[in-house]
Amino acid sequence: GRAFLNSLTISVPATAISTFIASFAAFGFAWMRFSGRRILFMLVVGLMVIPLQMTFIPVLPIYRWLGLSGTFPGIWLAHTAYGLPLTTFLVHNFMAGIPKDLFDSAAIDGASPFRTFTRIVIPISVPALASVFIFQFLWIWNDLLVSLVYLGATPDVAPLTVSIANLLTNMGANWELLTAAAFVSMALPLVVFFGLQRYFIRGILAGSVKG
Repeated sequence: GRAFLNSLTISVPATAISTFIASFAAFGFAWMRFSGRRILFMLVVGLMVIPLQMTFIPVLPIYRWLGLSGTFPGIWLAHTAYGLPLTTFLVHNFMAGIPKDLFDSAAIDGASPFRTFTRIVIPISVPALASVFIFQFLWIWNDLLVSLVYLGATPDVAPLTVSIANLLTNMGANWELLTAAAFVSMALPLVVFFGLQRYFIRGILAGSVKG
């Protein structure tokens, strides 16, 4: 039960923060004109090819110095940073396909970029944001490596994946407990997926055809 609550405490805020920041970044890259926009976007997308394992050695000393190791804010920050390149890329592709006429009409009516973003772009982008939310939530919920590195195996903060992994020992495991724990770990992602399935399908199909 404690591990389940820990997984919720990790997954929901980290997913919400990542989706929130990605929506702003995607809008800026897609529709705001500033110097170096394309180069910066290429750098952000290029971060997707960097293996997570390469970041642990330089980042962990910084975490220890800031006192973020073994804390929920620390794991939120880590998951947000690791997920932002992909989430920004996915949301950008959707927002870039929004008709320019909508922005021209909003500008004529005197809407600021922020008002255009909140009143026009966000409502239109709900399917894409929901799809990104599902992807990011499932990745964070099922993550073992990042949680184990940044949180450790302390029961007070360990998520379900770490707790389930701890059921395995060199002497084997109580398989009835392991399978029950795995089922509990699967239950919430299934609820999230089926609850947001219509948004997920719309987000996947968005932009697949033109005209």
